[in-house]
Amino acid sequence: MLTAFARAFKTPDLRKKLLFTLGIIVVYRVGTHIPIPGVDYQNVQTCIDVAKGSSQGLFGLVNMFSGGALLQITIFALGIMPYITASIILQLLTVVIPRLEALKKEGSAGTAKITQYTRYLTVALAILQGTGLVATARSGALFSGCQVATEIVPDQSIFVTITMVITMTAGTAMVMWLGELITDRGIGNGMSILMFISIAATFPAALWTIKTQGTLADGWIEFVTVILVGLVMVGLVVFVEQAQRRIPVQYAKRMIGRRSYGGTSTYIPLKVNQAGIIPVIFASSLLYIPALIAQFSSGTSSWKTWIETNLTKGDHPIYITVYFLLIVFFAFFYVAISFNPEEVADNMKKYGGFIPGIRAGRPTAEYLSYVLNRITWPGSLYLGLIALVPTMALVGFGANQNFPFGGTSILIIVGVGLETVKQIESQLQQRNYEGFLR
Repeated sequence: MLTAFARAFKTPDLRKKLLFTLGIIVVYRVGTHIPIPGVDYQNVQTCIDVAKGSSQGLFGLVNMFSGGALLQITIFALGIMPYITASIILQLLTVVIPRLEALKKEGSAGTAKITQYTRYLTVALAILQGTGLVATARSGALFSGCQVATEIVPDQSIFVTITMVITMTAGTAMVMWLGELITDRGIGNGMSILMFISIAATFPAALWTIKTQGTLADGWIEFVTVILVGLVMVGLVVFVEQAQRRIPVQYAKRMIGRRSYGGTSTYIPLKVNQAGIIPVIFASSLLYIPALIAQFSSGTSSWKTWIETNLTKGDHPIYITVYFLLIVFFAFFYVAISFNPEEVADNMKKYGGFIPGIRAGRPTAEYLSYVLNRITWPGSLYLGLIALVPTMALVGFGANQNFPFGGTSILIIVGVGLETVKQIESQLQQRNYEGFLR
């Protein structure tokens, strides 16, 4: 693998892409440390030190995706979350709105139009989320338990508030632009790379927190144990992410003039984890809504007390059960809207393809639907276990539920890493070099 990296850097055009990607990453990380105007930086750092090691709920999840920029209230505080949310919304609306479905079938022109809509929706969501973040910071709810939390934004005038929202919106637009630059001129998918960097940037501090809070051999036993658990989980995730059910497809031979076409064999790859990381993100976001409502509500009502007791702690049995069931539900839901067996069966029939032993048309669609449901069950259970087992195992070491070796982060890191390595490998193989995966 190291030899392949060396050969990649020896290739001029590939080396240029790699260095360009690294340069964009540096710019992105610098932006995550530049505070926005109107924020008292000293008070922010004081509250971060007070809240260190504790779970911040939804803010902790978004802070992980922003590489720690959210709680520091920097120009890249919102990170890529508005773009991710906009992309998911557009993908879901494509199934509901016929106009978007028609654009998706138009090829590159329709995809470009959907991308333009995604950008507009990203800016709108950034304005909405930026306004909510500023209001949360002004009220002191961003850092519960910090004495100077209400003094983070000293000047609460309308002009300062608008300036802060505009700055964060512009930062989100710049992050989106940087991601598209990586996609066009660098290596891999730009947004995935930035998400990978944001999560990986929190690794050193989180690991060192485990060491400092440990009691066995000055914390080194906990530190090494967490490293070993993380490596085992990464290996398991790689194994399952690469697993797929290959459905054989045979194409009939056709004579057009004096030439024969078709007669080839191929397969339809159905991944065990067909939904990817989307169900975990959906479940996490939906589960944090009640906690967010309870946080901003006043009084001591019974429903607020029940939510704060059962749905805010990652190690509570009710929280674990609801989280697991939501992941399983969203796994089936997302697979149902992202893979259409009837459309695949119609395309196969149009080009003379068939599954051996299965009649073309409706029987093929029913067979694909049957196989998809069978492999989605282990895929959804795998997602639920990956999301919960690391959290439950690391609670004993003082880690919070947004620790980098938790389910959401480890799935993203492994998925993006595999995707990027495969892209570099394909470009190396085009030049007759050995790739990473043998």
